[in-house]
Amino acid sequence: MSEKGPHIAVIGSGGAAMAAALKAAERGASVTLIERGTIGGTCVNTGCVPSKILIRAAHIAHLRSESPFDAGLNARAPAVNRPALLAQQQGRVEELRYAKYEGILRDHSGITVLQGEARFIDSKSLSVRLNDGDEQIVHFDRALIGTGARPAIPPVPGLADTPYLTSTSALVLDEIPPRMIVIGASVLAVELAQAFARLGSQVTVLARSRPLSRADPAVGEAVEAAFRREGIEVLKQTEASRVDYLDNEFLVDTGAGTLRADQLLVATGRTPNTDNLNLEAIGVETRGGSIVADDHMQTTVPDIYAAGDCTDQPQFVYVAAAGGSRAGVNMTGGDTTLDLSAMPAVIFTDPQVATVGLTEAEATRQGFKVDTRTLDLKNVPRALVNFETNGFIKMVAEQGSGRLLGVQAVTGEAGELIQTAVMAMRARMTVQDIGDELFPYLTMVEGLKLCAQTFSKDVSKLSCCAV
Repeated sequence: MSEKGPHIAVIGSGGAAMAAALKAAERGASVTLIERGTIGGTCVNTGCVPSKILIRAAHIAHLRSESPFDAGLNARAPAVNRPALLAQQQGRVEELRYAKYEGILRDHSGITVLQGEARFIDSKSLSVRLNDGDEQIVHFDRALIGTGARPAIPPVPGLADTPYLTSTSALVLDEIPPRMIVIGASVLAVELAQAFARLGSQVTVLARSRPLSRADPAVGEAVEAAFRREGIEVLKQTEASRVDYLDNEFLVDTGAGTLRADQLLVATGRTPNTDNLNLEAIGVETRGGSIVADDHMQTTVPDIYAAGDCTDQPQFVYVAAAGGSRAGVNMTGGDTTLDLSAMPAVIFTDPQVATVGLTEAEATRQGFKVDTRTLDLKNVPRALVNFETNGFIKMVAEQGSGRLLGVQAVTGEAGELIQTAVMAMRARMTVQDIGDELFPYLTMVEGLKLCAQTFSKDVSKLSCCAV
């Protein structure tokens, strides 16, 4: 370690890696950042940013062809110019990649960027096979692994011999397929299934169990109901047993028969990019490929840290960035931890799904005695005036104290209202506290207040804005 501060190697350039590099450099470290592919990682290039642009475009297309106000407003299905939408999408991706990643790294005197693939030699050095063919040895005092994850591909017979799509390649399709089959029913699967359906595809979703099977069952049921209303077919308890591709057509064998489509999207989860790092040889523990990291982001090897989707932490870019930032502090002599006890999660279907904290089942498993209430959106004034009352807000509270333990919401703008629930949980508020707070009238977040009030009263008997 030099007098000027530690030398830190950062592997990757996504949310976790960038946060770690910037924080460590801010605290006096010299940083070498190593990236084998495109600077910026998954979120800006092939994940959050392009997917939300696609989803938003699909939402606009849906509203132009169908809305709750069609009796008074003319509706006309739009013509979809996919190449133009794709150009707009990728243009914004390139802008954000430069503004938030490439430009920052280019101008930062404390961070050196190497383009190549890193592999640990031992716990203090890396071999980097540079993209130009040379090799460079990087010695470090501490290292951060932030290599992210990639789409996981199930071992379905025949699948590997077909031109199937992943979430990455689906986002850059230059045309909307007439028919699409989606294998998977978790977050990415349901988001992209609805987006492509709204842009003109006839979509069939194959769910091994049920949609969003890790969520409260009511969440999956609400999303499935929304899909049915839009003509998206959901086949539950259905798996692909074989895939073939003949005459430009996918044939997918299932227990429900052989299904045919023009495109097949495989969205069955993600797998960490840790295969080629030589982790086992240096003693970094992994489980199923995911690096085991503690709440300080430290691995089982002293001075080697990890954050983001390559670890066993939840796969959200804001978790990755928070973890990377804390690793940057800890690698430079600090002591900070990542608390995920009130972590929000959002699924960008329509209606949106947003959650924080414990579900009823999780709270019970953890030994809590719980009270729960579920508020139908017909009791939320904003939903009524929007003529969009499909969905619910559910609260899980500790019995006796009333302390809020979790919220699950399936509503329009659920992703916006959930942060209020996060702050309430951080403050250890009770449902009584929430019910007594001032909330702006005719907002979706007012639904949290109304749901909290249902623990002590019948909100259907209240006047507008009543407390």
